[in-house]
Amino acid sequence: MDLSWPQVLAWRVRRHFLLRGADVGAVDVVRRLGGLQAQVASAAELAVAARTPAPTSGAVAAGLAARVLVKTWAMRGTLHVLPSDEAGAYLALLAAGRTWERGAWQRTFLDARQMAAVAEAAVDALDAAVLTREELADAILARTGDLALAEHLRSGWGAVLKPLAWQGVLCYGPSRDNLVTFTRPGSYLPGWHGLPDVDGAAPLVVERYLGAYGPATPASFDDWLLRGATPTSLLKGWFAELATASRLVTVTVEGERRFARAEDVEEMAAPGPALPAALAVRLLPAFDQYVLGPGTKDPHLVAPARRGEVSRAAGWIAPVVVRSGRVVGTWEVADGAVRVAIFSEEEPVDAGAIRAEAAHLNPGLPVAVARTA
Repeated sequence: MDLSWPQVLAWRVRRHFLLRGADVGAVDVVRRLGGLQAQVASAAELAVAARTPAPTSGAVAAGLAARVLVKTWAMRGTLHVLPSDEAGAYLALLAAGRTWERGAWQRTFLDARQMAAVAEAAVDALDAAVLTREELADAILARTGDLALAEHLRSGWGAVLKPLAWQGVLCYGPSRDNLVTFTRPGSYLPGWHGLPDVDGAAPLVVERYLGAYGPATPASFDDWLLRGATPTSLLKGWFAELATASRLVTVTVEGERRFARAEDVEEMAAPGPALPAALAVRLLPAFDQYVLGPGTKDPHLVAPARRGEVSRAAGWIAPVVVRSGRVVGTWEVADGAVRVAIFSEEEPVDAGAIRAEAAHLNPGLPVAVARTA
């Protein structure tokens, strides 16, 4: 089957709940999108609000408090919110990369012996306990007696804690006096059964990805998952097994061969409803999954000449204006207003739609729209 990019992007917009036709909650959004990046907690909240007809303040925080959502280091080593009942599957695929066992990682951080000691100490320290970063570092140092670990354990980047998260040793707990805490998923999350077998976990994660960002290639899936670090044999095997089971099919999108879920192809090919201007435009927050899933390098989503305005220094992914599935500008809240910058090469964007979107995410603020150079 041959699809066009407008068909694919229109389908993705619908799959992302961006038409807001359904009254969905935070767990629905997180599950559909394969997690929400949560380096910036407010951005994760806005990602849910952007997909909800009547946003509720603190929807993600409520899901975390109820433990139906969990915050942990996940895709690409960044903090994510995941559905508690599916988190183990994502972590299993990340752990399969064994990135902390590679020579470059060990030369930069800790060697294999030290990492094994840290993991063993963390399991013991976090058993039915919730500890701040400092408390966890002190507990691991006391158990290992290795003071050389101190700087790495106390680092705010959490480089040596990420492999522990991927192995299911720790996750984020409830904040204490504005400090992050860590605990064991096994004692904190209802129904946690540890990490599943990686081959059993792969179908869920691959299909979650393709169900929001398809059609896609194995390479684009792994860029999203682990920045291309998954062993090739594993990656190819996951896709091949699903294709053999007829759960994935190969399609072409304007000549490019990609995988899609078999259940989605008919809907992708069907002509969608013609959208009024107000529904064709959405303001999405920083680090939104609609952008992160395919990645800013995808030229069908972000024009290559504009990538630097979306993917900025220090890993910052800007809030974007999306029209008919494509990024056509960026926005920010500055000086008490929502300031929208539409790329100069794009057709004008409906001003009423921009105002409505700004009011949906940032009620009460004035809106200023300009064209970029």
